[in-house]
Amino acid sequence: MSNLENRSELLFLYDVKDTNPNGDPMDENKPRIDEKTGINIVTDVRLKRTIRDYLHDYKDEEIFVVEELDKEGNQKSKEKRLNELKIDSPEKAMTLFDRYVDLRLFGATIAVKKGSVTKTGPVQFRFGRSLHKVDTTLIQGTTVMPSGEGKKQGTFTEVYVLPYSLIAFYGVVNENAAESTKLQAEDINLLSEGMWNGTKNLLTRSKVGQMPRLLLQVEYEGGNYHIGDLDKKIKFNPKVKDELSVRDISDVELDFTELKEALKSNKDRIKKIRVRKDDSINLDLSDINIPIEKFDF
Repeated sequence: MSNLENRSELLFLYDVKDTNPNGDPMDENKPRIDEKTGINIVTDVRLKRTIRDYLHDYKDEEIFVVEELDKEGNQKSKEKRLNELKIDSPEKAMTLFDRYVDLRLFGATIAVKKGSVTKTGPVQFRFGRSLHKVDTTLIQGTTVMPSGEGKKQGTFTEVYVLPYSLIAFYGVVNENAAESTKLQAEDINLLSEGMWNGTKNLLTRSKVGQMPRLLLQVEYEGGNYHIGDLDKKIKFNPKVKDELSVRDISDVELDFTELKEALKSNKDRIKKIRVRKDDSINLDLSDINIPIEKFDF
């Protein structure tokens, strides 16, 4: 049973410098770009991977959708893991939601010998999108070591990066779907920490250079209501020549006027707002007459 009573909206801003936040394997692993608008896209799958990896590696949480290798070094399939866990019926499959926080957050379809279980995740994110147009840069280089026997020289390398991208993710925590996955209020605390600290701890070669900037959780009184589209209520105003010239958060002035007005006009429906921001974000919520809490991570 879930102890989550209220709906929440999530707004998460982070930026990247000289890195690839989400490569497209069908297009030379280039950063995903909307060709018509020049906007950088990051899938919800990438954000969920960030959260899962952080909770698994840093919080010792049990995660179901995680890379797990067998004795031969091959990644275990879902079917093999279910067999090892002796999950062979829908009833037993439901016990996985008690054990794994990612299943409670994001749901799953679990097919077993005697049937299947499909649970829609209470936490749903739209694709993340940059608040501005971006440029893709090709970085070429060479390796020192040869790539194989008989070769005397290193090989050429190519990597596509974004000089800068400020990305906004928007999500909803649905209190109705929470019942079916047994989502707990404390799971949302882990989710929030995973977004912030998980992004900061992306330290692989292709991901280093990502910084969380703002995280808001707007919790409502009662159910079945939320404002919607919080990410679209922020205006991106470059201080430099144009959007494509932005190279740092200091080159940007973010206008939160529309966001604050939306929160103010819905203050009677909002129970509280939880927030974490770094010093680069000039959002002041002290005058909206809504209880404000800071995330405690």
